[in-house]
Amino acid sequence: MKAILEFDLEDPDDIISHIRSVKALDLVVCLTDVRQELRSKLKYEDLSQHDTNLYECMQEKFFEILEDNNINLDELIS
Repeated sequence: MKAILEFDLEDPDDIISHIRSVKALDLVVCLTDVRQELRSKLKYEDLSQHDTNLYECMQEKFFEILEDNNINLDELIS
């Protein structure tokens, strides 16, 4: 089974679609880095209670946004 994406690189809309397709892995890696950074801050750094609460809220919101958009980073990065 094959899937072939075809873009007309003279069509402005197709150019944007092409860039999105080509950059999709970069975006997944970027989001994975954000996830890891949040985890590392909470796990390994000596944070004040205020900062801990802040990072926990950011991490929770990050995961909520991913879930709301049906994004599973583990599925996309493997």
